[in-house]
This record gives sequence, structure tokens and C-alpha cells, in this order.
Amino acid sequence: MSTDRLRDPLVAYFWSGDAIRSRSVSEVVLTGLLDLPAPTARLSADWQRETLRLGLEAGDVEPLSLARSRTRWPDYRQCIQVMNEWIGSLGLHGMLDASELALMACRGARYHHDAAQYGAAAFCNLFLSEDRGQDLHFPATGQRIPLTRGRTVIFDTAQPHAVIGRHGTGFDPDDFPAEPDCSQIFLSWELPIEQAELARALRIAFDIDPAGARQLDQEQVWIDGAPASPCPDSGRWLRGGGQKSSG
Repeated sequence: MSTDRLRDPLVAYFWSGDAIRSRSVSEVVLTGLLDLPAPTARLSADWQRETLRLGLEAGDVEPLSLARSRTRWPDYRQCIQVMNEWIGSLGLHGMLDASELALMACRGARYHHDAAQYGAAAFCNLFLSEDRGQDLHFPATGQRIPLTRGRTVIFDTAQPHAVIGRHGTGFDPDDFPAEPDCSQIFLSWELPIEQAELARALRIAFDIDPAGARQLDQEQVWIDGAPASPCPDSGRWLRGGGQKSSG
């Protein structure tokens, strides 16, 4: 085990080209509240129909059709422009233009991290729904960010997070009944974590365990020298959930 890992017990391993690389897990969450026009009644109704068609259960996070929504979204370009201005104010000019974008829906979200699939990225989310009494919670830092229209966040995909009821202490499916509608709709960009300005903003350190990275062939998160994943109800780190290469 490297001495660097002893100093930083939480390590994310991610694909960088054809190799696995190691990095720290950022506790920085960049957030803002932007002035966005409300979605039209037609667009809101379309989102509600789509979420019903998906049959979202409490805790589910699923993609919606962005192409379909854009045909019903007269203020789409304005939303993107406002986001570009905000991210530019953070010194991350032009990052959205080169990043993959998706339209997402969730009915709450259990505690999880996304670094097993998106370890090379940070997420940049723009929430489009009205305040439904829900918070984006980062249990490792204690941050609770109220979700409302125009809320923006940028965070490390390896950092456990959840969407929970505002007055809850963890994820409770009873906080997300089918009626009334309690789903959140948001735009989500994948920002490249190795981009220098983004890494600096999130205070990411790279190659903190190069020897360990050479033994792996999957993206994952380790804590204290062993694979780990968050408890879906509380967000507390649990050992287990990754494996070394068999090669």
C-alpha cells in the first residue's frame, strides 16, 4: 500500500485513455441559483406523462428524451445560455459545449456514487422543477442543498449523494409517493475531471495511488485500502463493491 493512500484513505480509480488512474475524491460542491423561466404548461405536462410512462419508483433516476423536449421548450436556448454564463463565472469557460448532456428525471434518489461508470467525470446539474421539499444531500460533508428551479451544482461523481425529503435524515421511500407528483427534472452534463481548471476548482489530486491503479481493470472507489460503496439508506461508506483485475 502506498504512503499516499495512507494520507488519503478515499481513492477513486478511473479510466484515463487505456489505463486506470487514481485520484482523490473531492468534497467540494459548487452551487448557484439561476433565474430561469418556468417550463411551459405543455412541457411540464409532457415531462409528467414521460415519468408516468417510465413507472419511476421511489429512488429511481432515469433519462428522458431531450430531443423530444427541445421541440416543446421555447426557452431551452436561454437555459443553456444562463448555464454557460454561470459556469464561465467559475473559470470553466466553454466546458458545457464539449460535454455530454442528458435530460434526467428522478423520484428521489437513494445514496450512491457514480464513479463506477463516470469516474472520469464531474456532474454538472441544472434542476428545472419547482421546490418539492427535497434536498440534494452529501452525507460525507453534511451539505443539504434545497432543490428548486434554477438550482445548479457541480460535484465529484465519486462523492456519495442522494435526493431526500427536506426534513428527513436519510432516504425514505415514503417521502416520494406517486401522488402528488414529486419527481425532479434536471439537465446533467458530464464534465471531464482531468480538465485542469475543473480539477483545480474541485481540488482534485491525481495519481495518489499509482501502484494500486495498475492492479485494477474497473472504475471504482476504495476506502482504507478496500473497495467501498455507500449504504443506500444512510450514505455511510460500506466496505465491498469492487475487485482487482484477474490479469
